[in-house]
Amino acid sequence: MDRFVRHPAAIARLTPEQHRVTQLSGTEMPGTGAYLHNKEPGIYVDIVSGEPLFASSDKYESGCGWPSFTKPIEPANVMELSDESLGRVRTEVRSAHGDSHLGHVFTDGPRDRGGLRYCINSASLRFIHRDDMEKEGYGAYLDQVGDKP
Repeated sequence: MDRFVRHPAAIARLTPEQHRVTQLSGTEMPGTGAYLHNKEPGIYVDIVSGEPLFASSDKYESGCGWPSFTKPIEPANVMELSDESLGRVRTEVRSAHGDSHLGHVFTDGPRDRGGLRYCINSASLRFIHRDDMEKEGYGAYLDQVGDKP
């Protein structure tokens, strides 16, 4: 049985903003997300399913107004879909198990780190500090977090 699934109870616990972003494919206002300036070591998981999405060691300051990452911590947990909702083609990012809208991925990220910028809404994430990862069942990802925020 898969540990990371979409539970109706988890969806019912979402704040109105988390629901708008994750379930209705919304976008936070730039510069307002809780994790935009977070520099603590740890991982970011889907607010609905708990599946691991991004590591703090892959987070960087892109200046776009949303938390940005160079790659997913577990590529199988991130789906990329074509999005033409604004009249141009973009690549939407959704969690594979929770089916939460996370944000979009762009090709203007740091070249020396793969060239991708995963532009992610804080409302779709839950941050787990490195010190809590083991007890919350994410100890397998400690080696990907490192000491660097």
